Amino acid sequence: MTTDITIRTAALKDKDTLTDLCMRSKQSNGYDDAFMALCTDELRVQDLWITDNDFWIAETPDGRVVGCIRLSVDSGIGELETCFVDPDWKGKGVGKRLFEALQKKAKAIDLKLIGLDADPFAEPFYTRMGFRTVGRSPSGSIPGRTLPRMELNLT
Repeated sequence: MTTDITIRTAALKDKDTLTDLCMRSKQSNGYDDAFMALCTDELRVQDLWITDNDFWIAETPDGRVVGCIRLSVDSGIGELETCFVDPDWKGKGVGKRLFEALQKKAKAIDLKLIGLDADPFAEPFYTRMGFRTVGRSPSGSIPGRTLPRMELNLT
């Protein structure tokens, strides 16, 4: 139940747990091992993501990390960089709770726009959160693959 979930800021000690979560969540969309091998570098959580961005974790009362979301900001424009939910917790409101933390921060710093390059399997979730698809972006991992480019206007 998502009411038992705590949203907290990520710490450097969470890096390996977050990388594992990102990989498991991505692969749960049906991607094979060969595809995942190509994505490993892009999904490996970096220290700077935690120290320089707003990075939140959804955690169960027993300390299990079941979701994460990351917001970076450059020149007053936000980018939703990372958003993953544990496969066993998908569809249970974890993503929505994480997105609420991101939106609260975006409003506090008066962002007008948040963009993201969505995994095609996540596009419906982001649409429910208010994003709209505005084009296509090249994949950072797979040459020739494009991803839905989405934006959320906060004005």
